[in-house]
Amino acid sequence: MTDIRLVVLDMAGTTVADGGLVERAFEAAAIELGVAPGSAEHAGHLAYVRATMGESKISVFRHLFGDEDRAQRANTAFEKAYGDLVDAGLIAPVPGAREAIEELAAGGRTVVLTTGFARVTQDAILDALGWRDSSFPVSLTLCPADAGGRGRPYPDMVLEAFVRTKAAEDVRQIAVAGDTSYDVLSGVRAGAGLVAGVRTGAHGDEAFRAAGATHVLDSVAGLPALLSGAR
Repeated sequence: MTDIRLVVLDMAGTTVADGGLVERAFEAAAIELGVAPGSAEHAGHLAYVRATMGESKISVFRHLFGDEDRAQRANTAFEKAYGDLVDAGLIAPVPGAREAIEELAAGGRTVVLTTGFARVTQDAILDALGWRDSSFPVSLTLCPADAGGRGRPYPDMVLEAFVRTKAAEDVRQIAVAGDTSYDVLSGVRAGAGLVAGVRTGAHGDEAFRAAGATHVLDSVAGLPALLSGAR
């Protein structure tokens, strides 16, 4: 394996355990757009939300609701509902995630956190976990708007991390880890030298392999040990 210098990690489902809050927040978005819970339309929408976990949420709502105004209304309702659930204390770090991030940073690697949520929701999560404290060794956090508006499965956030941090000389010195096939695909498209799917979230081994994962891990907690052989 290449000398990994930059590690780009997803948040919800990878480093953050949210207990299915995405689906709960989607209920609020669906109701805002007049989609009744329990209806066939709602079931179809929920299936799409599950299949596209990891994608920018506004992109998901554009697909589901068509015109931009309806998509924005759904996204606003979703972000508010998710933020309320975060404020209620319903998220926590994935076991071993904080320790893994600290170990990666202590080993001289730069760690960046990415999400498909809007910045306001990302910041609410970071604040709830105490991950915006200066002692927490994450060099940068990115949402789709920080990378020109395109989230996963596009490679933009990974490449934005590469450009902004200047931690690596070559994209092959990047490791990407996430719990969805979209996380994996974004890493593959960015040319990352190591792309790992983790089994703590939305998707499983088959989806990871189909998307091009180089590794599959039980948890992000196993990433430092994997990378210990990458130097």
